[in-house]
Amino acid sequence: MYAPERQQEILRLARDSGRVDVVSLAEEFQVTAETIRRDLKALDRAGLLRRVHGGAIPAGRLDFEPDLAERESTAADEKDRIAKAALAVLPAEGTLILDAGSTVARMAAAIPPEAALTVVTHSLPIAARLADHPGIQLHLVGGRVRHRTRAAVDAWALRAYGEIRADVTVVAANGFSVEYGLTTPDLAEAAVKRAAVAAARRVVLVADSSKYGQEHFARFGALGEVDLLVTDSGLSPEDTNAIERAGTEVVRA
Repeated sequence: MYAPERQQEILRLARDSGRVDVVSLAEEFQVTAETIRRDLKALDRAGLLRRVHGGAIPAGRLDFEPDLAERESTAADEKDRIAKAALAVLPAEGTLILDAGSTVARMAAAIPPEAALTVVTHSLPIAARLADHPGIQLHLVGGRVRHRTRAAVDAWALRAYGEIRADVTVVAANGFSVEYGLTTPDLAEAAVKRAAVAAARRVVLVADSSKYGQEHFARFGALGEVDLLVTDSGLSPEDTNAIERAGTEVVRA
């Protein structure tokens, strides 16, 4: 089978099932995983598929949202480096809002015992990690809990963030860029992220470089609202310069 024929079949499979993965495609077409990755890259460049960790989805699916387990395992090394770098720029004491997100959760788990922080979060996994921390006064924001992210959303959460003022918000995003801003697949989750950003004097975005240029259904802010982006070294110098020209400081871990 020639490459164009194989790519056309890959596109059909993605549209039929909503997602394709590299390993299964390599077995199906009896080619190497690297050949499939080249096919997916070509389809991505043509705007027909959008590459995600381990495979691809149809380009039109801006509402695609990986579950919590997949988020935890994606770009794990990069997220660990980002979490460590983000800790270095946070205050040793003060008030901190922690958004729901796997990289934010890694950062929360690494907060040292001597830190004297008031932490506010709407993320159940993050609250569970910090509940026994000796130096943290923990405030858990309530609301309807989304099963996919274990995060509280809707009116209760929005009201809580509207009533506080924090030193720093650490926020996560499924996609970010100078052009599209900060995006996530779910409107309710985007509303809470927007409220968390508005509730702090300083905003820190933690996001691995694979999310740069990605666009999702719900936009919750402009990249210019972010004071500091902590990402990994996969973000190119050209993209780093573009982000910094837009007014956001960048740390590459």
